[in-house]
Amino acid sequence: MLARRRKPERVAGGGRKRTAPNSLFGEILDWMLAPLLFLWPISIIVTHNVADNIANQPYDLALADSVRALARLVVVENGEVVVHFPAPPRALFRADQDDAVYYQVASHGGSILTGDVEIGRPPLPETLYGEEVLFRDEVIHGEEARVAYRFLRPEPDERDLLVLVQVAETRNKRTDLASKVVTGVLLPQFAIIPLAVVLVWVGLTRGIAPLSRLQSMIRRRRPTDLSPIAPASVPEEVRPLIIAFNDMMARLEENLQAQQRFIADAAHQMRTPLTGLKMQTDLALYETDPEQLHQSLEHIAESTDRAAHLINQLLSLARAEASFEKLYAVEPVDLEAVVRTVALELYPRARAKQIDLGVEGGQHLLVEGNQVLLREMVKNLVDNAIKYTPRGGRVTARTRFAGAPILEVEDSGVGIAEADRERVFERFYRVLGSGEDGSGLGLPIVQEIAELHRAVVTLDASPGGRGTLARVVFPRSQLQPPPPVHGDFA
Repeated sequence: MLARRRKPERVAGGGRKRTAPNSLFGEILDWMLAPLLFLWPISIIVTHNVADNIANQPYDLALADSVRALARLVVVENGEVVVHFPAPPRALFRADQDDAVYYQVASHGGSILTGDVEIGRPPLPETLYGEEVLFRDEVIHGEEARVAYRFLRPEPDERDLLVLVQVAETRNKRTDLASKVVTGVLLPQFAIIPLAVVLVWVGLTRGIAPLSRLQSMIRRRRPTDLSPIAPASVPEEVRPLIIAFNDMMARLEENLQAQQRFIADAAHQMRTPLTGLKMQTDLALYETDPEQLHQSLEHIAESTDRAAHLINQLLSLARAEASFEKLYAVEPVDLEAVVRTVALELYPRARAKQIDLGVEGGQHLLVEGNQVLLREMVKNLVDNAIKYTPRGGRVTARTRFAGAPILEVEDSGVGIAEADRERVFERFYRVLGSGEDGSGLGLPIVQEIAELHRAVVTLDASPGGRGTLARVVFPRSQLQPPPPVHGDFA
């Protein structure tokens, strides 16, 4: 398929070409270890949060018990709220050397009845649930502290009498416990992760061993061995690649065989004009009659022209078969202008045979393709039409747009039998009884170039009843042609 030449991809911000990964082993290893290394810090954070929650649970229970115990000491005497401590408050709350404990009993109005003023006042909840104890975090004297608190009514009948009871404790013991949990979880990971890397390395090495054996098997093959590889002998994941490889080898084998046939046929076809040229040259060397010598030289010139024409067609065919995506630019080409240029070039040949050579169309018909190859295709079609049209005949090359760009070359020549219309596209095939010498390469060149442009070539009988109509239909193009203007060239 004819396609535009693709520019090499470049890395953003730089000029170097983007390259494919060099190692499948390294690529798999990267994709396995990179997520592991990415998730490890996340697991540390998650573990630390879980450890904090675990450390909070037992200490929160003890703190809640302290709040309930303090709440039971709150009573109302003579309309006033008082707290009866049976022992010193600090002993009651079991303060230790690791953490400081604070307590507070305050009225609904905000006045502190007893305890530490450093503890802040929480917002009043919408609903009070019995003896439910709430928790919050706070900073007291520059240290993080955990605060347990509860709102209570010492006298249930007094709805306006509301007391806040709070007990706070710094978080040192909690932090130490959380650190021990995190350390106990993470320390084994420092040994597990390197071990996991080693096991992944060993597993990948054994996993890609079949690829190494496949590589060795292919390397041991002879250069001429293009036989397929049995898909059953490779791992299942590699079978699609091997099937595609076998298909490529089959196409390569076909191309090599076609090239060998082409070289053999070309050598045979070249041998015929060269043998005739050598014979006529030998005859001319022994000729003494000037008139006969002149005739021999004319024969030599004709043989030379035929040989040159054959060589040019062989070169054209080889050029069409080349990977011209890399050799030729693809661009919008005015097909009508190409036809007119070729007609002007071949007009002297047509005039020498008194053939009426005309061009119909006058429309700037644009197609996506290569101008050099398209000109070669049109030249072969018109040249064939002139060659096989008898003296005094007519050859017409026309371009038109009928949903897609179309090129037609019509002649009033001997025509091609329906049984031969497919075979004339074979290389070196010539229709017997045409009365003309040819190489049998013109139409194969046309078909080769047409296929490269995704076009279709057909041969039909001329609508006039005599001759051939060659039609090339190009694919539907995005390029919209202007309104047609009819014209003639003769």
